[in-house]
Amino acid sequence: MRRSLLALLSALLIALGAAACGGESTAPAPDEAPEADVAVSADGEDDGWGLRNDPVAQRVEPFRIFDNLYYVGIEWVSSYLLVTTDGLILIGSLYGDFIENAIDGIRAVGFDPSDLKYVLVTHGHFDHVGGAARFQEAYGARVGMTEADWELAEQPPNDPRYEIDVPVHDMVIADGDTLQLGDTEVRFYVTPGHTEGVLSMEFPVRDGGEEHRAFVFGGVGLNFEGVHRTNLYLDSVARIRRLAGEEGNPIEVNITNHAGMGRIFERAERLASRGSSDPHPFVDPQGFIDWLAELQRNAEHKLVVERELAGE
Repeated sequence: MRRSLLALLSALLIALGAAACGGESTAPAPDEAPEADVAVSADGEDDGWGLRNDPVAQRVEPFRIFDNLYYVGIEWVSSYLLVTTDGLILIGSLYGDFIENAIDGIRAVGFDPSDLKYVLVTHGHFDHVGGAARFQEAYGARVGMTEADWELAEQPPNDPRYEIDVPVHDMVIADGDTLQLGDTEVRFYVTPGHTEGVLSMEFPVRDGGEEHRAFVFGGVGLNFEGVHRTNLYLDSVARIRRLAGEEGNPIEVNITNHAGMGRIFERAERLASRGSSDPHPFVDPQGFIDWLAELQRNAEHKLVVERELAGE
């Protein structure tokens, strides 16, 4: 019962965070589900699985965000195509039948999936890593994530719905590593909490002649348990806040691996109607700082409950 109450509180905190940041859709759900950010109600009943596997409900037309960044994901899980002068990088590989959405999306925005060089996985839950083996086998793409989340992805799932084709163990990315492909450098940060090995990253995005610093926080959801993990999450948020506020080099663009957590579709609508003199709706450095502050407040509330449950 106490865990059920914690689950409900976590759901409320996440939903409040999404609302405060203008989120368009339900954020990942609360219960501990090691395989994914899948909604489960407090009584254990499926609370959204059908909707999240409905091809009609999940269909999103791919779109350009920046000159070198495209959205090729679905409604509840993001996938981004980062274009360089020496090939393509996919951030997030989707899962199940939706892997084809990403492949079709790459083609729809004018690129060839055979030019994929890397698939970067933010963490080892099936909705982010589920398509990696397909891209690895069909197109020869390298797959990269942290060692901790390679281990997570390679574990048998607790629920058969979360089964995936596990990619061949490939690139192990550590904190501070960089990846250079053509004209683009991706810098990596290990930011544990949501899982033990969440991988976050930054890279430049371009809008005409302007370049901006974009960031992917690889594990936003609070659907995990324990004082230790919550403290890890808070430490990770604090670290990203320091990065965001670097003098003369702020993080300006928030790229979330669940679209509803970063106002991705609302911003995309504004982008589609952007005038020639209008600012880019994804460039919002203060919004990113405010978003991180909201994540911190939510996690601090969760920590109080976790400590109570632990008898501290």
